[in-house]
Amino acid sequence: MSMTLDVSGTAQIPFSRLVSVELRKTADTRAGRWLLGAIVGVTALFMIIFFFVADANERIFGNFIGIASTPQGFLLPVLGILLVTSEWSQRTAMVTFALAPSRTKVIAAKTSAALILGVAAFAAAIVTASLATLLGGASGGFEGLSATVVLLFLAMQLLTVLQGLAYGLILLNTPAAIVTFFVLPIASGIIFLLVPFLRDIAPWLDLGTAQQPLFDSFGGDSALTGEEYAQLATTSLIWIVVPFMAGWARVMRAEVK
Repeated sequence: MSMTLDVSGTAQIPFSRLVSVELRKTADTRAGRWLLGAIVGVTALFMIIFFFVADANERIFGNFIGIASTPQGFLLPVLGILLVTSEWSQRTAMVTFALAPSRTKVIAAKTSAALILGVAAFAAAIVTASLATLLGGASGGFEGLSATVVLLFLAMQLLTVLQGLAYGLILLNTPAAIVTFFVLPIASGIIFLLVPFLRDIAPWLDLGTAQQPLFDSFGGDSALTGEEYAQLATTSLIWIVVPFMAGWARVMRAEVK
C-alpha cells in the first residue's frame, strides 16, 4: 500500500513572514552587512564634511538633505540589486521558490523589503539632517523647504531603489546589474548633452536631467513647476516602471537552477 503526503491543507507562508525573511537576508551575507554599514557611514560622513566646510548660512536642512541624497542614491539601489541577484548567484532561488512557489509573492516580498529599507534610510537622513541643522545654527535653517519637497525626496529615494530592483530582475546577475545601473544613466546623460537636437527633449527622456530641479529645490531656491512634475513622472515611467515590469515578467519565466 503506497503512502502519499497530502499538503493541500497546509497553510501558505504569510506574506509578512516572506518580507521579514527578505529583510534578514540583507544582513545575512558579508556583502550585505558591509553595504548596510556603508549606507549609514557614508551618509553620515558626507554630512559631517559638509558641516565643517560650509559657511554658517549654508548649514540649512535642505542642503543637508541634498547631501544625504547623493550617497543614498548610489548605494540603496545596490541593496535592491543584491536582494534579487543574490538568489541566483548563490543558487538559493530553487530553495526559495520550493518553499514559496508563488514567484509573484516572492518578488513582491523582495520589493516590500527594499522599500522598507529605503524608508528607514530616508528617516535616518531626516533625523541626521535635522540635528545637523540645529547644531549648525543657521538663521531660518528649516525655512523655504516645503513638505512637498520632502515627500518628493522620499519618492525619489524609493524610485531609485525600484530602479536597482528592476536591473536586478532583468539581468539576474550582480556585476552586470550594478554596472548597468551606473553606466547606462551616465551614458544617457552624455548623449543628451552632446547631441544638440536632443537637449530640448532631455528632461522628458533622461532621468538625471528630470531630477535636477528636485535637487535644486532642496535648498528652497524654487518649487517644481507642473511641467517638471510631468517630466519626473515620464522619465520615471521610462527608466524605472517599464524595466521593473519587464524584469518581473522575466523572473516569472526564468528557469530555476
